[in-house]
Amino acid sequence: MCGILAVLGCVDNSQAKRSRIIELSRRLRHRGPDWSGLHCFEDCYLAHERLAIVDPTSGDQPLYNEDKTIAVTVNGEIYNHKALRENLKSHQFRTGSDCEVIAHLYEEHGEEFVDMLDGMFAFVLLDTRDKSFIAARDAIGITPLYIGWGLDGSVWFASEMKALSDDCEQFMCFPPGHIYSSKQGGLRRWYNPPWFSELVPSTPYDPLLVRNTFEKAVIKRLMTDVPFGVLLSGGLDSSLVASVALRHLEKSEAACQWGSKLHTFCIGLKGSPDLKAGREVADYLGTRHHELHFTVQDGIDAIEEVIYHVETYDVTTIRASTPMFLMSRKIKSLGVKMVLSGEGSDEIFGGYLYFHKAPNKKEFHEETCRKIKALHQYDCLRANKSTSAWGVEARVPFLDKEFINVAMSIDPEWKMIRPDLGRIEKWVLRNAFDDEKNPYLPKHILYRQKEQFSDGVGYSWIDGLKDHANKHVSDTMLMNASFVFPDNTPLTKEAYYYRTIFEKFFPKSAARATVPGGPSVACSTAKAVEWDAAWSQNLDPSGRAALGVHVSAYGEDKTEDSRPEKLQKLAEKTPAIV
Repeated sequence: MCGILAVLGCVDNSQAKRSRIIELSRRLRHRGPDWSGLHCFEDCYLAHERLAIVDPTSGDQPLYNEDKTIAVTVNGEIYNHKALRENLKSHQFRTGSDCEVIAHLYEEHGEEFVDMLDGMFAFVLLDTRDKSFIAARDAIGITPLYIGWGLDGSVWFASEMKALSDDCEQFMCFPPGHIYSSKQGGLRRWYNPPWFSELVPSTPYDPLLVRNTFEKAVIKRLMTDVPFGVLLSGGLDSSLVASVALRHLEKSEAACQWGSKLHTFCIGLKGSPDLKAGREVADYLGTRHHELHFTVQDGIDAIEEVIYHVETYDVTTIRASTPMFLMSRKIKSLGVKMVLSGEGSDEIFGGYLYFHKAPNKKEFHEETCRKIKALHQYDCLRANKSTSAWGVEARVPFLDKEFINVAMSIDPEWKMIRPDLGRIEKWVLRNAFDDEKNPYLPKHILYRQKEQFSDGVGYSWIDGLKDHANKHVSDTMLMNASFVFPDNTPLTKEAYYYRTIFEKFFPKSAARATVPGGPSVACSTAKAVEWDAAWSQNLDPSGRAALGVHVSAYGEDKTEDSRPEKLQKLAEKTPAIV
């Protein structure tokens, strides 16, 4: 990941303004420590902080067309850039950068080229011939982008809020799948897939199509000129990413430079579920596994820094971002600059435990659509900013455009959790990779129960956070929370604690409006809380809040010895987990 900052149409174009742009761009340098670039044209500025992944030697930005009348600053990866270049043979390319195609595609097709890009990206393009500009963000919002407006009429774009919040009167999160055009005067959606309407699809389930499309998604993300690895928690999603990557690594260009030994990384408290499962999968696959440990105190000490980098006060995001933030620092220290990660699968396939309670396939499908549309505010934001804080890029194969289209076209009846048919959560994905002849994973890993990242690193992590918040937030403070924080009022002491830290870094009302709110249980949307009346009394984003579903649900004995008995009791009470 890189960091971009663009300021267009500012009144002041003095040397002092240039220095200010450089100063603000420097706030993004953690995202791109390898090189800095700045393009100035009259009252327009494009700044770039580069993390070099593809073509490290010549791909510095901003990038240009042949006569430099078009300049572009890009944060992202364009996986189909070689195929796009084949259709641009009349154009002269100066670098091997995957992002250079954007300038030439604009020359060829005008503003209507964004849907041709297969990848994750946020970019701003300036056409100096008429001083027009466009900005665009990838389909799902894997790559962060903010838009702001100055009092002088200037329009600002930045990878992170911290680069524009001080200088903009108003700002907001740039919506995923949209393009901003100065010519047309505003935002419009460029990404319009069939599932976006939330109409219930009827395509029959084809396990081989699911498997093949996902394998293609992983293969294209092996495009790198630097060392890389896989984040491996030992759960279904990260294990499938690691297994597929390993199968195809030997034939990839990356193997020619870095060898065919796959590096995997896992973090957790000592004795945590993820560490145990991650080690088991790594041993099965034969990867070079790096097991990283942290303590509850390590995490608590990092909370302020995490909130500054991730730019949210959402409870579940901060819980999960902290171990990922700590892990990314250690990964970078090992010389790795890119990792593959498993985000997105639970949203696409209804993998969160609360989906056990979905009343019918229509509500199941609509909830998956809502979850995917909100990913840019939650898991995408966490995965990108937690890793980018240390100059590491995270790629997410499950959020491949083609794979999402295939998975979201399946009749949701197949995704429903049906114990009577032996289907647990994400059964369609598990079944697609259940290959008896050439197994991708051991059966018990392939059918392991969903464990949210913030839970899997060790249950005492969340309990420790709550205890810490209870010491810093009094009952009186929480009672008066609606007066102190009238917008998106925190409902728990933990949420109040995070909010006070966020407000210290980002005090403007526009900043707090970038963070979503509303009730949630086990990462559900507010709408899905209605599926079970008991959940409204136990609003917590942890998977353990899915009472009657999670084998270590809140209020149950958490010792290892009690789990078989607990499963039997829950099976008697709740048919959903027989």
